[in-house]
Amino acid sequence: METLYSNQTLVVPVLISTGAIWGALSRYFLTIALAKWLGTRFPYGTFFINLSGTLLMGFVTTLTLQKVISPNLQLLLATGFLGSYTTFSTYALDTAYLARSRRHRTALLYWAGSAVIGGASLELGIGLARLLM
Repeated sequence: METLYSNQTLVVPVLISTGAIWGALSRYFLTIALAKWLGTRFPYGTFFINLSGTLLMGFVTTLTLQKVISPNLQLLLATGFLGSYTTFSTYALDTAYLARSRRHRTALLYWAGSAVIGGASLELGIGLARLLM
C-alpha cells in the first residue's frame, strides 16, 4: 500500500512545483525586461507571455501525445511551468480540445464566457474591495 509520503506520491507535486517556480520567475523577469525595452503604454509582457505560452503549450502537449516526451516531463513543463507562466495557454488548450471534440457551442461559450465573465468578475472584485476600504 502506498502512503502519502512514498516516492511515487511525491513525484507529481514536486514536478509541478519545480516547473511552477521557473514559470513564475520567467513571467516576472520577462515582463520587467519587455517593459524596460518597449515601454508601458501597452502590456507587451503579458501579450508576449500569453502568445509564447500558448505556442509552447501546443508544442509540449503534441510531443506528449506522440509519446516523444514522457507524461512526467509534460507535468513539469505544461502543468508546472506553463501553468505558472500563463494560464492563457491552458485556456487556449481547453478551448481547442472542446472544438476538436466537435463541441463547438461549448467551445464558443467557454471561450467567450471566460473573457466576458472574467472581465465582469474583475470589476466585481474591484467593487467589493472598494466597499471594504
